Amino acid sequence: MDLVESLLAGEHRALARVISKIENREDGYRELVAQLHEHTGDADVIGITGSPGAGKSTLVDKLAAAYREQDETVGVIAIDPSSPFTGGAVLGDRIRMGSTVGDMDVFVRSMSTRGSLGGLSTATRDAVRALDAFGKDKIVIETVGAGQNEIDVVRAADTVAVLVPPGSGDDIQMLKAGILEIADVFVVNKADREGADRTVKQLREMLQEGPGIADSHGLEASDSDIEGGWQPPIVETVANRGEGVREVLDAFADHADYLDTSGRRAEIDRLRTAEEIRTLLREDVHELVEAEIERRGGLDTAVDRIVARENDPYTIAEEILEPIVAAFDDQQAEGD
Repeated sequence: MDLVESLLAGEHRALARVISKIENREDGYRELVAQLHEHTGDADVIGITGSPGAGKSTLVDKLAAAYREQDETVGVIAIDPSSPFTGGAVLGDRIRMGSTVGDMDVFVRSMSTRGSLGGLSTATRDAVRALDAFGKDKIVIETVGAGQNEIDVVRAADTVAVLVPPGSGDDIQMLKAGILEIADVFVVNKADREGADRTVKQLREMLQEGPGIADSHGLEASDSDIEGGWQPPIVETVANRGEGVREVLDAFADHADYLDTSGRRAEIDRLRTAEEIRTLLREDVHELVEAEIERRGGLDTAVDRIVARENDPYTIAEEILEPIVAAFDDQQAEGD
């Protein structure tokens, strides 16, 4: 039985090996992902983001336990910063899922950002695909932190929850700067702390000012959305005590129903697929360009020519791209 067959048969060891091959971009990983693709599309993918210290890991732990109580299987991908020494996840497979230790139906994997913009690499999306093909009912992606660069999570998740700790004016300013647009559900965690009521009030005020913004996946809000469509709910939780977790699950379920009944899920899937193709093409072209630079003796040689005023950056760029452009021209000529 090969690796894909073993994964589809429900062997967790095969799942772990496939994700390792995906994360390390080992030879043959693309073929693995291609074979898995037809078996995907059934899982609900949930993104959890928010500022450091907001309680993301604790909430994810409690969500996994709550889903297990509903007899649903869970996959968790926890994004960690890359180690500057190994390129891998700084925290490794973190001991974070205290509520589900020993439960084989909760699969947890830490993955490094590997310097990817947005903290979410192409490998993360491929790992989600592996978990989906494996048959996990719910897949939770926990991002590395918060900020404008965390918007990448919407390109992998169907529903995005933004965690906001109470009483932090900086966090509200951050939301105004861009995170507002990616939230399908707001979670004010640590709601037993002073300032929680003010944070909820500020969020409500911002949402009231928000009609007309694009929804979390970049689709423009229509008139029907503004009048009766999805409005992100605000849920208060004390995750370390499990308080409010059931309400978060209900909000996720409501959003999933909205995606299905409104037709948004299909729109998002098409949008996401188009963006994934563009990303893969950018990565492949980048590799071609890097190979051509290396073939020409490295970038230092080109820099020397520019610094010495023997050439200019535009000409150098055109020279490097010349064989790639020529190959496209030849292909087009054959097509004509």
